Amino acid sequence: MALESEIRATLTLEVPLDLGLTLGPLYRGPRDPTMRLHARHAVRAWRSPHGAVTLEVERDGDRLVAKAWGPGAEAAIAGLPALLGLDDDPSAFRPAHPLLVELARRLQGLRLGRTDAVLDALLPAIVEQKVAEPEARASLRHLEGPLGEPAPGPHGLRLMPPPERLAALPSWTYHQAGLEARRAATLRRVAHRAEWLEATRLLPLEVAYRRLLSIPGIGPWTAAEVASRALGDPDAVSVGDFHLPSVVAWALAGEARADDARMLELLEPYRGQRARVIRLLEASEMRVPRFGPRLPLRSISST
Repeated sequence: MALESEIRATLTLEVPLDLGLTLGPLYRGPRDPTMRLHARHAVRAWRSPHGAVTLEVERDGDRLVAKAWGPGAEAAIAGLPALLGLDDDPSAFRPAHPLLVELARRLQGLRLGRTDAVLDALLPAIVEQKVAEPEARASLRHLEGPLGEPAPGPHGLRLMPPPERLAALPSWTYHQAGLEARRAATLRRVAHRAEWLEATRLLPLEVAYRRLLSIPGIGPWTAAEVASRALGDPDAVSVGDFHLPSVVAWALAGEARADDARMLELLEPYRGQRARVIRLLEASEMRVPRFGPRLPLRSISST
């Protein structure tokens, strides 16, 4: 079998960059079949609007060496600065809280990037709705593993099934992947409107949010998850997240428990840059005191 062609590029860095911190929101743990991630080296496969692609990026001093394979390779290389947040403007962020001042200083290599691949962000976000992280990751591994397809290139990564296949999967197949009828129906709905939704990357953010929210099964949490990853919205806030309000409240007010209203109140001074605040807090890996109920693990695939 003929080897797939490889496209290479080299970029000179003019700003601080930590690959691990910047691409962290796209990574779903060491068993993620679509991605491998380290501080100075990353490989990721996805279905871009231009076709399937695998992209490898390695930092060598002040240089980035990139390689790409697949139909979407040229577009992935052209979109590398956006993906890595090299056009991000952290100077717009003016922290006042001492913790945020320190984190912004210490984590200068964290940049807000965008994939410009809406379905690539939207499908996993639907799987992650209202379930614990281990459960969501197991479902994604099932979709990307047994049900998925090999990614281009030499790294042995996997791709989510194409939209037309997701739209045609029977209910029992989704059930085996741990997805109940509600999330399965949303995945099918999105798959049927894949091109229309993918085009949100070309729209102003306000219009893109409206288009996403017009689909039954996509609420504010899912739309914000997509906007922060695919569209590079520096103000995206995932309202409805199980853990995020307490992370924000503990970091900014020393309160171990909070709801969405309190989180938004604490983030209001940073409107326009609230996603950056959230990423800095997540990257700090601070621990919120644990007590009270936790999101339970479930298994529907064996019932």
